[in-house]
Amino acid sequence: MLEALFSPQSVAVIGASSDETKVGGSIFKNIISDFKGKVFPINPKRKEISGYRCYPDIGLLPQSPDLAIIAIPAKFVPSVLKGCGRKKVKAAIIISAGFKESGGEGRELENDIKKIGKEYGIRILGPNCLGLINTFSNLNASFAKDKPEKGEISLISQSGALCTAILDWAKLKRIGFSKFVSLGNKSDINESDLLLAFKDDKTTKVICGYLEDVVDGAKFMKIAKSVSKEKPVLLMKSGTTPEGIKAASSHTGSLAGSDKAYESAFKQSGVIRVYSLEELFDLAIGFCFQPLLKGNKIAIITNAGGPGIITTDSCQKEGLRLASFEKDTLELLHSHLPPASNIYNPVDILGDASASLYKLVLETILKDRNVEGVIVLLTPQAMTEIEETGNVIVEVSQKSNKPILTSFMGEASIKETADNLRKNKIPNYSFPERATRTYGAMARYRDWLLLPEEKPVGYRIKKERVKQILNRVRKEKRVNLSSFEVKEILSNYGISCPKEKLAKSPIEAERIASEIGLPVVLKIASPEIIHKSDIGGVKFGTKKGEIKELFEVIIEKGRKHFPKAKIWGVTIQEMVKDGKEVILGMSRDLQFGPLIMFGLGGIYVEILKDVSFRIAPITQREARSMIEEIKSYPLLTGVRGEEAVKIDLIVDALLRLSQLVIDFPEILEMDINPLKVNKKKAIAIDYRLTIK
Repeated sequence: MLEALFSPQSVAVIGASSDETKVGGSIFKNIISDFKGKVFPINPKRKEISGYRCYPDIGLLPQSPDLAIIAIPAKFVPSVLKGCGRKKVKAAIIISAGFKESGGEGRELENDIKKIGKEYGIRILGPNCLGLINTFSNLNASFAKDKPEKGEISLISQSGALCTAILDWAKLKRIGFSKFVSLGNKSDINESDLLLAFKDDKTTKVICGYLEDVVDGAKFMKIAKSVSKEKPVLLMKSGTTPEGIKAASSHTGSLAGSDKAYESAFKQSGVIRVYSLEELFDLAIGFCFQPLLKGNKIAIITNAGGPGIITTDSCQKEGLRLASFEKDTLELLHSHLPPASNIYNPVDILGDASASLYKLVLETILKDRNVEGVIVLLTPQAMTEIEETGNVIVEVSQKSNKPILTSFMGEASIKETADNLRKNKIPNYSFPERATRTYGAMARYRDWLLLPEEKPVGYRIKKERVKQILNRVRKEKRVNLSSFEVKEILSNYGISCPKEKLAKSPIEAERIASEIGLPVVLKIASPEIIHKSDIGGVKFGTKKGEIKELFEVIIEKGRKHFPKAKIWGVTIQEMVKDGKEVILGMSRDLQFGPLIMFGLGGIYVEILKDVSFRIAPITQREARSMIEEIKSYPLLTGVRGEEAVKIDLIVDALLRLSQLVIDFPEILEMDINPLKVNKKKAIAIDYRLTIK
């Protein structure tokens, strides 16, 4: 896949120049410096560039090149791309800027190149990109200053400038790459295409990326899930601040925001999300250089007590455990270490530890069946044998199938040894927390690989009746449904609701309350008043004599706060006493579709924000993990003598909600708040639903 892009046999550079300060000149120089295939410079003003015959037009080339690199003003790109199509070019990299990022005219130009690419079957990278580098085919089709060393990390970046900074940094750190791709405007080739290409690429072991958005959320999730089962996918997603979040009328909408959708999509697809470039490459070299952690039991070796304690704390935060050593291990350590040493985990071999002592302890611990990974700490003290210790770690690691991470702390005195460790595929981190973070990611990725495939549950539903309700609301030019309409929809999807009726007068309210049975809940009924309790539109009626008065108070509150709202009356609802209150909700994300929410319910949900999210459709396992994820989960299992709720009832309600919003894409936002759950039943007490 994308063979012509990454491994072409021939390349045409349109806009080539002998002036290396120009983009076309820089790209041409980069290509001819390494590329072994045929290269055709194209520039109507030149007959020769750097010893290569120059052609005025791609149509005049003696053969059809596999790849065309276009570095000319944007307005000329469409006609040149058509020429590429007529010449049967398979792939094009459009470096030129001035497309959709520049506004209306540029957007039209980009639409033109999309159509041309589709018409002629040309796969397009860009426009407005840095280009790409494939170290294994000696192709530097970019205007980056430096080419990276060969390695097994492939990187996708939506920022070209970031690419150049990463390349400069990677050169100093001696981090190699297989593929290095700048996406630009993603007019054709996007992150999903590249994930698929890297999945099948034998020279790629780890996939990294910096993204600002994804083109097609559902497609991305499907492909990422498939790829992450084969190779680790590490992505940094920018644009996470509240400024980018649109206000919404429902609890779910106001709590979700676009970043929650990305977080959920990554989690459900096995993508490891990182939050800084440092973390991205810390994890990348860990996954790339070392065997995958098979469990979460870690051993720590240190020549200083403080760093050992810091690392222990950090392991705990990452969900890792300190390995308990076997009896033979403890006996061997006891017989060889000084009396002041600590032979238990973390193993403190003291400040004067020699390289040979590091070697003995490391070899001993790696043989222990309880140990699944090791972190070796070293602080540079006067008697520390830094270089020799690094050499023995390299020697021991070559005989072991367990991962080893190091943290030689400091900078000046350990720099050469740290470089040597990286050169020999041992990740070294300046601080131990970075090593534990890497092991934490490894452990979570291993858990992902072990998860069995699970499909969403399907329920038999009376969809036709729900369709009729939504069609009627649309014909009436409403977007908010009444509680009666939502109740009927929920009931058709197997979610229980309390008894309720609409009262249009105080007398009718009193009669209905008697029929249902006191106590009851009175709620204002209006399609325009969404958060009823905020205006005093919800009251509890416990005595027959107060129902009429409560009806009038509620109507008065509604008219005061919403003088123009259409008020249908007051809903009289059965009061459900027993159970814990939880919230279920959905808001439709532009990229990924329906985003399901779960949390403890009631009026404080937006303040506490103790909620979890997943993209629908969700599976039973995902529904259960949503419930277990919230901080207040123990309250549902029963604390201090309180009765536990039946979690399976919440799981069932989440799955039914998931199916509803998949079945009806016109549903934009929805809340069930609260859903009251106990050991026997789950009942939706209050609910709202908004359609397109």
